[in-house]
Amino acid sequence: MYPLVRELAADGIPVTVTCRVLKIARQPYYRWLASPVTDAELRSAYRANALFDAHCDDPEFGYRFLVDEAREAGEVMAERTAWKICSQSGWWSAFGKKSGRTGKKAGPPVHDDLVERDFTAQAPNRLWLSDITEHWTGEGKLYLCAVKDVYSNRIVGYSIDYG
Repeated sequence: MYPLVRELAADGIPVTVTCRVLKIARQPYYRWLASPVTDAELRSAYRANALFDAHCDDPEFGYRFLVDEAREAGEVMAERTAWKICSQSGWWSAFGKKSGRTGKKAGPPVHDDLVERDFTAQAPNRLWLSDITEHWTGEGKLYLCAVKDVYSNRIVGYSIDYG
């Protein structure tokens, strides 16, 4: 609205008259005139709008997917920029990390490192890796243990159980 006032003033129409017709106060116009929105601020606002629209359409998407949607809408930006805007605005994936994490770190290794961090195998069934994880569900903790063959990069066994 203020750029319109500036254009009309340049055409010779008094600011007072323009503000009265548009039903806006003169003081905010003069404040805006003293420090107008920079190109960077305007670009950031357009990017935030594109990310917000994408977030409203698909609230389960995180910033990596939102930036792709914004690019398709014509607002090109780096992933880091999208992360910053989403982070400052509190736009998180509906399936994002749970808040209130305890901050606990992983404990010490349970067993010795028998392969000395060399995760390569020359043939099938020579080196297997395993991991166990727990997930909270509506029915309690779900434990998942998987065993992977390093050579073929396939899961050779797994077990799922509620605890």
